[in-house]
Amino acid sequence: MASRRSEEKTPSRTTETAQPRAAAAALAPFRNRVFRLLWLATVVANIGSWMYNASAGWLMTSLNADPLMVSLVQAAASLPLFLFALPAGALADIVDQRRFILILEILVALVAVTFAALLSAGYVTPAMLLLFMLAISTLAALEAPAWQSIVPQLVAKEDLPAAVAANSVGINISRAIGPALAGIVITAFGITAPFWLDAFSNMGVIGVFLWWRRSKAPPTHRLPAERFASAIRTGLRYTRNNRHLRATLVRATGFFLFASGYWALLPLVARTQIGGGADIYGMLLGAIGLGAVGFAFFLPRLREKFSPNGIVVLGEIGTAVTLVLFGLAREPIIALAASLIAGMSWIATLSSLNVSAQVVLPDWVRGRGLAMYVCVFFGSMTLGSIIWGSLAEFVGLPLTHFVAAGGALLAIPLTWRWKLQTGDSIDLSPSMHWPEPIITEPVEADAGPVMVTVEYRIDPKDREAFLAAVEQLSHERRRDGAYAWCIFEDPAVKGRYMETFLLESWLEHLRQHRRVTTADRLIEDKLGSKLLGKPTVTHLIAAERNQHR
Repeated sequence: MASRRSEEKTPSRTTETAQPRAAAAALAPFRNRVFRLLWLATVVANIGSWMYNASAGWLMTSLNADPLMVSLVQAAASLPLFLFALPAGALADIVDQRRFILILEILVALVAVTFAALLSAGYVTPAMLLLFMLAISTLAALEAPAWQSIVPQLVAKEDLPAAVAANSVGINISRAIGPALAGIVITAFGITAPFWLDAFSNMGVIGVFLWWRRSKAPPTHRLPAERFASAIRTGLRYTRNNRHLRATLVRATGFFLFASGYWALLPLVARTQIGGGADIYGMLLGAIGLGAVGFAFFLPRLREKFSPNGIVVLGEIGTAVTLVLFGLAREPIIALAASLIAGMSWIATLSSLNVSAQVVLPDWVRGRGLAMYVCVFFGSMTLGSIIWGSLAEFVGLPLTHFVAAGGALLAIPLTWRWKLQTGDSIDLSPSMHWPEPIITEPVEADAGPVMVTVEYRIDPKDREAFLAAVEQLSHERRRDGAYAWCIFEDPAVKGRYMETFLLESWLEHLRQHRRVTTADRLIEDKLGSKLLGKPTVTHLIAAERNQHR
């Protein structure tokens, strides 16, 4: 409040200093040497990836120009990220992320070299092109949650939005350069050249991860890593019970499902609707990246005037305009204008959605939460690509773009009630305020299921307020590992209630103790203000005959 008052008194001084402060905040993540080197290496690798994607789309128009087959290139690039994102998120939370990414990057290079060699030998068919696209995208899907989970480890929490924005700028720099470079290289050296360049583009990323030795914080506990299947179930339960994350997923679906239209059909727009060559196609893709990069520098000012929800709406409107222009385009100039608007709309929406997903996830489930975001992102892109490619076969490219534009506009009122970044002020640090369970003998880690009961006594007149407060508590229990929850009322004793929740094992309950956040503690404190005395907690483990603990 003090800063706002000083703004009112000295507007000229604030204006003079606001831009340098904004610039310093935007560059803050680059003070970290690892982030800086990794950002540069990633830009180079992404240039190669965008060359591969652009060249693959163009290659398919030569092998089979059917709209559905061309759109399947985009679908093949997106489908693995939909199918494997959640298992990859579970892995990201339970394995060494640096080593995991390093192995996957080496595998990506090997697959890319193999495809380039087969293409040079003349053995590539449409089916083989889709198969290799699926293979590379599968490796990218396995890597994506681990990659996003590393960013908060490199920068301070207050620098996280700037780091996410910097990564988005890096991606769009590569999007501006890669496709345009692919068009030039194809024209000058033939269709195989960009695939060979891509095969070696991630050597810098491999080098940085070989060099980086992450400093490990001293462990606060010595619980073993989660099992893979259990980690996936826990991640799904967490997503289902985190309303802030769910809102981000709904808004993401409403955007990507329709934005996928121009990504999937752009090769055909360039080749058949405009009548251009690989250079025009690369130029259009490059213009999308250029629009995104240029608009990224305008985003800080936009955030001062609009909320994240407003920015996403602007992005959705811009996407609708993009689709209409692509539908009308018969000359490169109109398509270039559409591409620039597409890039601006993409970066505005994507940066808001990414930050909204990042800020509502505690460290222990970050990989799985981001995996759900990736899953929705690319699931929507995959489904949209198939829908728009199939529709284009029957009604043609222009009408398909117009239908997608109408859908993008319709999504705005349909998804408006799900607000973004509503949890950015929540303290998700571990509170560690739950006392350790009292036991008289050792308990096996996999013993279970475990039932925890909490007995409450309240003034009967506070019944409705109590039940409303305890309902909030139910989401905490489920987020942190409980697979079942219920509150019971004693008909014989007024004001006596029994909360119960079930966990898969004793080890999972011990993990639950360490997952409770400071924000969860505030919910418990609010509930405690309505109680008569302290609640009584009991731990029960499923009994089996001849069971020795």
